[in-house]
Amino acid sequence: MTGTITRLANGTRVVTQHMPHVETVSLGVWVEVGARHESAAENGISHFLEHMAFKGTTRRSARAIAEEIEQVGGELNAATGLESTAYFARVLKADVALAFDIIADILLDPKYTADELEREREVILQEIAATRDSPDEIAFDLLNDVAFPGQSLGRAILGTVDTVRNFSVADLRGFLGRHYHPSNLVIAAVGHVDHATVVRHAEMLFGGLSSPTEAPAVKFDRARYTGGARHSTKSFEQSHLLMGFEGPGYRDPGFFAAQVFSGLFGGGMSSRLFQEVREHRGLCYSIYSGFWGLSDTGMFTIHAATGHAMLPELIDVVRSECIRAADSLPDAREVDRAKAQLKAGLLMSLESSGARVEQVARQTMLHNRVIPAEELVARVDAVTAADIRSFAEKMLASKPASAVIVGNGRKSGAMAQRATAAFNSAPAARDDATNRPAA
Repeated sequence: MTGTITRLANGTRVVTQHMPHVETVSLGVWVEVGARHESAAENGISHFLEHMAFKGTTRRSARAIAEEIEQVGGELNAATGLESTAYFARVLKADVALAFDIIADILLDPKYTADELEREREVILQEIAATRDSPDEIAFDLLNDVAFPGQSLGRAILGTVDTVRNFSVADLRGFLGRHYHPSNLVIAAVGHVDHATVVRHAEMLFGGLSSPTEAPAVKFDRARYTGGARHSTKSFEQSHLLMGFEGPGYRDPGFFAAQVFSGLFGGGMSSRLFQEVREHRGLCYSIYSGFWGLSDTGMFTIHAATGHAMLPELIDVVRSECIRAADSLPDAREVDRAKAQLKAGLLMSLESSGARVEQVARQTMLHNRVIPAEELVARVDAVTAADIRSFAEKMLASKPASAVIVGNGRKSGAMAQRATAAFNSAPAARDDATNRPAA
């Protein structure tokens, strides 16, 4: 199933996919601006704008926004990412016009009153405080910081206590005016919906929006991976190990090999990490790997938590498994299994209009087209054992590795240094005839 894309006269893109078997529509506006577009002083402003969008317009109070969408049984939400911000809804097919009107209202005519600003400021400060009670959240924030230090990509999406305390109404309106312009907007709808009808709504509501006289010439600086060690001195019941390695971005030919490798290496109960670390050695309850990609970079991660005394052994075992992955071709059966998991996850997600609308919006932003599911499946199928080993080799060569330890109090720093040293000293993979495919 493909999507239909129309570009309005002002540059706004409209994309839809028709799902005739459902009675609902997932729709929204995706703005091609996120945390990566912020200066250091603006850190967290994209997320603050997302919160303030629901706090009232000249036509609707915050309560009216909530009541109108829920009066028809709909849902309204938003999310801030590194490269985009989304405002979206899910409604019955008869209520598409209402949902688009509310989203347009909160984006184009926000009120930003001083009292609402102060109330929401405190809400976000509490949200930041909540992340400090989560070892996972602490670890991933530290990982981004050590992998991409001094860059917007390395800063927390929520911002800091200092930046959030300093934002004013003028700051919000200034950022909105500079970045929320037609060429950065994608209006998307998936479900029981007609493309021409969505285009009419988009033209009526967003067609009059114009770009600022001086739109930002550069969206963001290209990512510069650095790596190293970070830690937190906070104590928790377990030590959390988080390793990170530079990987390919969305547009890189190696993107799908990275996804398949992640599934094979730590993507489920049959994965190498789960079998060796948990099932064979009993070193932890949960261990997994993941991979995320952006337009110009990506990150392969390994995350596990274990007892403080078992952390050194856990680091050594994970290192050994990484070396083994780079040292030999994977078995055909585990490659097929990883591909099957990836394809099943992709195709199952397409049964949800919510997941699908997010996908078509993202693909429109990145590629100016909707990639058919058949093409995505073919790209997964095209990944070879040699491609997977090549990714593992590049991963191991991504030095210095990024390592974060959280939970072991003052001892966490030394353990983080130990982890980076272990991976940075990992030997290069062998180049032998047994494991290398013929040229």
